[in-house]
Order: sequence, then C-alpha cells, then structure tokens
Amino acid sequence: MVVRDVAALRGATTLDHDDRDEVLARTEELMLAMFERNGLAEQDIVSLVFTATDDIHSAFPAEAARVAGITNVPLLCARELDIEGGIERCIRVLAHVWTDRPRSELRHPYLRGARQLRTDLPE
Repeated sequence: MVVRDVAALRGATTLDHDDRDEVLARTEELMLAMFERNGLAEQDIVSLVFTATDDIHSAFPAEAARVAGITNVPLLCARELDIEGGIERCIRVLAHVWTDRPRSELRHPYLRGARQLRTDLPE
C-alpha cells in the first residue's frame, strides 16, 4: 500500500509585461513545471493559491488553471505584499497536493526573474 500525504509546493515566475496572454502563458508554464517536476496530475491537487504583485492587472493567474483544464480544484487569487525592493510583475503559487514523495524530494519551480527568490533550491 502506498501512503500519500498532503504536501505544499511553492513556485513563482515573472512577467516581462502586464499582458493577459503573458499572465496566462507564464502561469501555465509555472504550473506545468510544478506538476512535471513532481510527477503530479490534476487528481493529486487539493487546492491552488495564486498571488500577484500590485503591478499585475490584466488577468487572474487562476484563469490559467481553468484554461489548462483544471476544473475540479479550488482556486484562489490574492495580492502579494507590496514590499519596497520586491520583484516586479511576479506571480506566485502555493499548491496543496497529495503525494507519496518525501518532502525533501519535492521540486519547487522558481522561473525567470523569480529564480532569485530561492537560489538555494535545485532547478
């Protein structure tokens, strides 16, 4: 019997421009990286929480999940704190997932300009 636990995965990406198509494409790229790196499918996802910095107005990052076909998972969007010196045009995701992997083997993708947030993590 395989024992599965709920774990939390984090990831982030950045945009070059606040553009609806770019929000959707970069968010989808982030989710795909998270799922592929951790061997996950939609049925493994408990929930997804997205945040966006104050300079993103063109689309909800969660819309990318719906466009990608993730339709039976609770989604939430929120504003990231507006901290002086923070990364601009940044989208973050917190995914709660069912997995049989030890936490030490989970891969948290930080893409593009967001890579600087977690340089301690493997690619």
